[in-house]
Amino acid sequence: MDDTTRMELEAAAFRRLRDHLSRRTDVQNIDMMNLTGFCRNCLSRWYQEAANEKGIGMTKDEGREAFYGMPFAEWREKYQTEASAEAQAAFKKSHG
Repeated sequence: MDDTTRMELEAAAFRRLRDHLSRRTDVQNIDMMNLTGFCRNCLSRWYQEAANEKGIGMTKDEGREAFYGMPFAEWREKYQTEASAEAQAAFKKSHG
């Protein structure tokens, strides 16, 4: 497989993951972090870092909006719920 095709496939897989997560608003970032060690915010940061490495100036907020499809504050207001005590404890244990 040539590099262009590989990159196109990787980009398609990334878009599919992004779109899947945008539909699964019931899945909270803290739960993703506890289960996988990454979440939507990580993906948006990786997107921002990739842009910056290519010389494209992108802020954290711009990266989040590109990934979430809306400003992060709007997404948080619409979809983010209060993390349970158990989820917060698990996060602290694994990431604290």
